[in-house]
Amino acid sequence: MGAFPILSLMLLVPLVGAIACLFVDARLARTIALVATLVDFVLGVVLWAQFDVGGARWQFTENVALFAGFSWKLGIDGIALMLIELSVFLMPICIAASASIEKRVGEYMAAFLMVEVLIIGVFAAQDLFLFYIFFEAGLIPMYLIIGIWGGADRIYASYKFFLYTLLGSVLMLIAMLWMVNQAGTTDIPTLMETNFPLEAQKWLWLAFFASFAVKMPMWPVHTWLPDAHVQAPTAGSIILAGVLLKMGGYGFIRFSLPMFPEASATFAPLIFALSMVAVVYTSLVALVQHDMKKLIAYSSVAHMAIVTVGLFAFNSQGLDGAMIVMLSHGLVSGALFFCVGVIYDRLHTREIDRYGGLAINMPRYATFFLLFTMASIGLPGTSGFVGEFLALMGIYQMSSWVALICTTGIILGAAYMLYLYRRVVFGEQKNADAAAMPDLTRPELVMMAALSAVTLWMGVYPQSFLAPMRADIAALDARLAQARPKGDAQVTAGRPPKAESAAEAHTEEAR
Repeated sequence: MGAFPILSLMLLVPLVGAIACLFVDARLARTIALVATLVDFVLGVVLWAQFDVGGARWQFTENVALFAGFSWKLGIDGIALMLIELSVFLMPICIAASASIEKRVGEYMAAFLMVEVLIIGVFAAQDLFLFYIFFEAGLIPMYLIIGIWGGADRIYASYKFFLYTLLGSVLMLIAMLWMVNQAGTTDIPTLMETNFPLEAQKWLWLAFFASFAVKMPMWPVHTWLPDAHVQAPTAGSIILAGVLLKMGGYGFIRFSLPMFPEASATFAPLIFALSMVAVVYTSLVALVQHDMKKLIAYSSVAHMAIVTVGLFAFNSQGLDGAMIVMLSHGLVSGALFFCVGVIYDRLHTREIDRYGGLAINMPRYATFFLLFTMASIGLPGTSGFVGEFLALMGIYQMSSWVALICTTGIILGAAYMLYLYRRVVFGEQKNADAAAMPDLTRPELVMMAALSAVTLWMGVYPQSFLAPMRADIAALDARLAQARPKGDAQVTAGRPPKAESAAEAHTEEAR
C-alpha cells in the first residue's frame, strides 16, 4: 500500500509545473498548468481506486526522517482522501476558467499550481510541523492571486485576508510546541490518541480554534471572506470557496475533536451559538446584496456554519453530514462563482441589476445556473440536500432548538438564491449589452457539465462518498463517546437525554 509514493508524486507534479510556468510564454504556461492539474486529477482517481475501504486506517503512508525530529511523513484516511479528490477535481476547472487572465500569465499559473501543492500537503501531512508549514504557506500564493490579479480594491482585500488568517495561526503554533514537548512526538495519528489533561485541553482547543475559526470562516471573524471573494479573479474565488475554506473544517476533525475531546464538549455551546448567529445573520445580509459574488460569499458563511454544528453534534450523523456539506459546498459554491465569472467576462460587472432575462439569449447557461441554485438551496436529488439533512439530523439529537434555528438557513437560503436567480435569468431584458451576450462556449459547457455531473452523483448516490469515510468517522465518534455531552441541550429542548447505545437503552428499560 505504501510502496509507491503516490502522495509525494501528487505534490511533485504541480510543483514542477509551477517552476516550468515561470520560464515560458503565456500560451505554454496555460498548457503546462492544465496538463499538470489533469495529471494530478488522474493520480487522484488512482488514489481513490486503490484506497482499501475497510482496510488500515492510514494508507499510502510515507515516512522519511529529515532533521532534528522533523520528518517527511505523509498518509491519508478516508476523510483526507475525499478532500484531496475535491481539490484535484476543481484545479483543472480553475485553470481552464482563467482564460481571461492576460497579465503575467506564467506567474499566475505558477501561483495556482503552488496552491494545489500546499492544499494536498495539508490533507496528506502526518507530521505536526509539516502540516503547519503547508497550512500557513497556502496563504502566500492565494495572497498573490488576490493582490496581483484581483479587482480595484485588491490590495486592501489581500492584506485583510493575509492578516486575519496569519494572526489566528500564531497561537496554534505555540500550542503545537507545547503538545510536542508534552507528548514527545510530532506524529499526528499518535497525538490523536493522546489524552491531554483537561485544563491543558481547554487552552489548546482555544489556540487551535483561533486559527480554524478564521479559516472556516466563523462569525464574527468572517469579514475577510466577502472582500476576498469580490476582489479575487474567478478561479481564485472557486478555489477559495471550494477548498481553502475546508481547511478549517478539516482542522476541527483532525485536531480539535480527537485531540481535545473533553474541551470540545465544554466549548460546544459556544460553537452552537456562533453558528446559529452565522446562519441567520449572514443569510439576511445575503438577501440585501447587489453584488453577485458578495451574495454567494455570505451564503458560504451560512453553509459552513452548518458544518460546525454538525461536527460538534458529537454523533456519526452530524459528522457524516458535516463532511458531505463540505464536499457539496466545495462543488456548488465553486460552480456558482464560475457562473458569475462566465457573465462577468462578457459584461465586466457583477451588479445584479445590470442583468435580467438571460434565459432568452443564454438558455444553456440558465439551465446550469438553475441546477446549482437548487443544489445550494438543498433540493432533494442534489448534493446540498444530503449533507444538510444529515447534519441537521445529527444536531437535532443534541438540541431541537439549535436544529430549528439552523433550519431557518435553508428557508433564507431559498429566499436569497431564488431572488438572485429571478433577477439575473428571468424578467425583461432591460439592457441591450446583457441581451446581446452569447451563450456558453464549448469549454464553458464542458466545465459546467463536469460540475453538474458530480453534484447530481453526490445527491443521488452519496454512499460512494460516505463509504471511504465511514470507518474514520466511526473511530472519531468512538473517541468522542466518553466526552459526549449528556443531555444538556436535550433537557433545554424539554426532553430527557437519549441513551448513547442500544445496550444502554436496554439497561434503562430493565431498570
